[in-house]
Amino acid sequence: MSEIVNNISFESPLYLLLLLLLPAYLFFVRRNNLGGLSALPVSQISDEIKWSSIKFLLAKCLPWVVGLSFVFGIFSLARPQVVLVEERINAEGIDIFLVMDLSSSMLSKDFTPDRLTVSKNVAIDFVEKRPYDRLGLVSFAGEAYTQTPLTSDHKIVQSLLQELNCGYLKDGTAIGMGLATAVNRLKDSEATSKVVILLTDGVNNAGYIDPVTATKIASEFDIKVYTIGVGSVGMALSPVGRTRNGTYQFARTRVEIDDELLEQIARETGGEYYRAINAEELQKIYAKIDELEKTEMEVTVIRREKEYFRYPLSISIILFSLFILLKYQVVRLWPD
Repeated sequence: MSEIVNNISFESPLYLLLLLLLPAYLFFVRRNNLGGLSALPVSQISDEIKWSSIKFLLAKCLPWVVGLSFVFGIFSLARPQVVLVEERINAEGIDIFLVMDLSSSMLSKDFTPDRLTVSKNVAIDFVEKRPYDRLGLVSFAGEAYTQTPLTSDHKIVQSLLQELNCGYLKDGTAIGMGLATAVNRLKDSEATSKVVILLTDGVNNAGYIDPVTATKIASEFDIKVYTIGVGSVGMALSPVGRTRNGTYQFARTRVEIDDELLEQIARETGGEYYRAINAEELQKIYAKIDELEKTEMEVTVIRREKEYFRYPLSISIILFSLFILLKYQVVRLWPD
């Protein structure tokens, strides 16, 4: 209970300013003697109305019932929340690294609007479906970069995926570097299942670690690699150069994906190789990986915000209902 009190916060704290109206209400109650009997003539009390002590007490309580209903109603409007509530539950969770190709060819227009945008959106949906996994993100082109190490904060991963763009890494396709970077981040994980999902649309042509070496390292650390080749078969409208202001120039060029290498990486690490020639197939591929990679384990779930507005709202409604009920039981004591 003390932990809940220490971690409580309000989503809309400005509503708490309405509590400043409470002193005015109490002054009004006191000034008009609401709930008391002195507003009635003594003769009425002694001769005409024979109030029991219980009803007299109820009449005195009515203004306070209304006041308390008002207070709890305000707390409900302010939306009390408890942050960082830890729970231990049985759930399906593993450690997954997403490795995304950011070479300029990922801007090819054989996907709508382009390969990169579709790949990002499908990966974001995949992250959404894995609530109990730790995920990391590596991007690569001619070099590799860790966008985020393993984290349970999926909103960060989704945000970084959305922000991925071609051009800020040296151009090229360093598949070995991308895989090796993810393996380096996963090798010390204590998870029973460690997975890399590597997405590329090209042929390895850069980097100082070749894909075969990276594959062997992944296999040594029991890291399973799912590889995805993205791109249509044949010709595609792809970047062929850049203008002085950095704008990409497009022309129809032949699509080249090293299917044999990607199959080898997947086979030697216990994964699978998939080829996606359109957005629908890419979605199905991620859905299949989602089904394959599930491990029963106990995980700690940190819920950043847990709403508690229902409790003060319920109390407010109960108190106001009680006021209505009692008011009509002691209506003759309530001033007109």
